[in-house]
Amino acid sequence: MLPINYRHLIAFIAVSRQGSFTQAAAHLHVTQSTLTATIKQLESQTGIQLLDRTTRRVHLTQAGERFFPVAERLVSDFDAALSDLKASALQQQGSVSLAASASVVSTLLPHVIAQYRQDFPNVAMTIIEEGASGIESGVDDNRADFGIGSNHSNQPTLHYTPLIKDQYGVVLPQDHPILDQNPTLINPSDITNFPQIFLTKDNGIRLQLDEYLQQWPTISKRAAVEATTPATLASLIKSGMGVSILPALAASTSAFTELTFVPLDQPDMYRELCLITRRGRSLSPAGEELMRRVIELLKDITLPPGVEKAAHLLI
Repeated sequence: MLPINYRHLIAFIAVSRQGSFTQAAAHLHVTQSTLTATIKQLESQTGIQLLDRTTRRVHLTQAGERFFPVAERLVSDFDAALSDLKASALQQQGSVSLAASASVVSTLLPHVIAQYRQDFPNVAMTIIEEGASGIESGVDDNRADFGIGSNHSNQPTLHYTPLIKDQYGVVLPQDHPILDQNPTLINPSDITNFPQIFLTKDNGIRLQLDEYLQQWPTISKRAAVEATTPATLASLIKSGMGVSILPALAASTSAFTELTFVPLDQPDMYRELCLITRRGRSLSPAGEELMRRVIELLKDITLPPGVEKAAHLLI
């Protein structure tokens, strides 16, 4: 026994509306014999006659009268769902979400986000600003289609593709005495006598920095204050409360425009930012397109000093 399908419903609705197998067959661009066989299959499957045939016209039976609005609703719902899928495939509607740090959003993504919104105005976009662990969890629990952040915890459910790496350096006021020597590089030991301002320990930058600074324990002991965001940290440095160690990209945001960034002479002290996706999960067309545009942007963009592109972006 063949199951009732979309073709059966379309045939039944057409005959019901036209009141004639001949006219309904012409409307559906099928032969009358094919249409008649389709209606017989439907009635056989339902176990009840839905149409009364006469020599002049076809009428709905009582069962047919009850079934007709149901068939119309089923077809309408199916057509609407199919239209939604096609619209999503063409990015005429749908949604896309991206998780990234504030520094990535503000320095790398404004242009690509604005261009995407211009090209696909009906696609809802959500930008989730998070720290390293929040970016990973956002992708892992499907709140974000993909993320740009550090490999904070090497989650087995996530895939990490390196995009850029930025060197750690010292952020300090433009009139700081250490700049009197006009250094192009600073050794961590050179700042041990100055108060330090750190991000709080829930920040991925701070957690990575703590690992690096184990060989310079006096720096951590000189911590004057902790800030929850880079913007707050920048304000504290401007006020003369101390200096800080940050990755180059984080120190290139607008909050740091009146400050100076000098790279550390430790080439192994860097942060790697990756494209983070969920293993075994396909992105929506909107997600695929946004991710493609982000990668193309990173291939073409001129990055701030101290920030390098991954090798595959240079090809």
